[in-house]
Formats: sequence, C-alpha cells, structure tokens
Amino acid sequence: MGHQPERIVLVTGAAGGVGAEAARLLAAAGTHVITAARWDEASISTVIDSIAAEHGRLDGVIINASCGLDIDSSPADAVGLRPDAQRRLARQAVPLMPAGARIVFATTHQAHFYPAKAVPKGYAAAAASMRAGETALHALRAEFARAGVQFTVVSGDLTDRRDMAAAVVNATNVANSSGVVYVGRADYQMTA
Repeated sequence: MGHQPERIVLVTGAAGGVGAEAARLLAAAGTHVITAARWDEASISTVIDSIAAEHGRLDGVIINASCGLDIDSSPADAVGLRPDAQRRLARQAVPLMPAGARIVFATTHQAHFYPAKAVPKGYAAAAASMRAGETALHALRAEFARAGVQFTVVSGDLTDRRDMAAAVVNATNVANSSGVVYVGRADYQMTA
C-alpha cells in the first residue's frame, strides 16, 4: 500500500447524473474516487475487498439511490435498487471506515417522503425502492454510531442535479451530525 491519498471515497451510480457530478467534484478536490455500478452481492464484495487490499481504509461512501432511475421508470427498473444491496454495501464498508468517516445516501424528496406525499405519475416504483433503501440504512444507525461513522441523507429535487451533487459532496467532506440535508424546494417539507 505505497503512497496513500488523503481521502478515499466510494461512489455508487457514478455513470451519470448526481453520482457522476459528485465523483467529478470530489476528484477535482483531490479525493481518490472509486466508482461502483453493480449492486449484486459478488460485485459489492469484490469492490470492498479491492479497496481493503489496495488502500486499507475508506473515508466515505456515497450511495446514490436513484442510479439513473427517472420518472416513468418501470417496477422492473427499480428491482436493481434493492435495499438489501444498499444495506450490504454499508455493512461491508464500515469495517474499513475510520471514526469520522461518512456514509451519504442521496435520494429525492419524492422518495424521502414516500408514501406520505404524492409522487409524479410513473415515479412510484422508483420512490418506493429508494425509500426502502433509506429505511434499511436508517436501521443501521446504531451500528454506524458504534463505529464512529456518520450517516447523512441528502434529499433533493428531481431536477436539481448540480446543487444536489454539491450537497452530497459537502455531506461527504464536512463533519456534521448524522441527519438529513434538504436541497432545493422546501414545499416537500410542508404538511398539507
């Protein structure tokens, strides 16, 4: 493990959208970014084992919930966003994470508040899948806390990708208490 970069962050869903922009912003600031596109158990284990062998640590994990899902995604498209895969990734990453490391879950307002708030037509499958992933990760908060790992959810508008990516990067880089960061419109936080 020769010279090690100052920070090492794993970004899922970095092929496009928020994940790609977050990876670009992190890399531009000197962070060593590792990307992962597959959610199956073998792929997750391979990525984590590779990080352990090459770097011995992981300073942050960005779990980009949508990974390209958009309005009109079918239920079949949402199947790949199984919450068990997100939970498995987090659980396998935590042993590599030093105290103060961060797990950031990037989602949409529509998914974060699902099913309490209506979603755009055609978005229910994606919203339900992302919400299930967020709920699965919330269930691990005690494990994260015992390891000294902060867990933050970044919830943003469907169309606000640049601001969303900047907020995800900020949550990955800046020490803060675990919680939720809202990006974009505030109307999703209001009750009817």
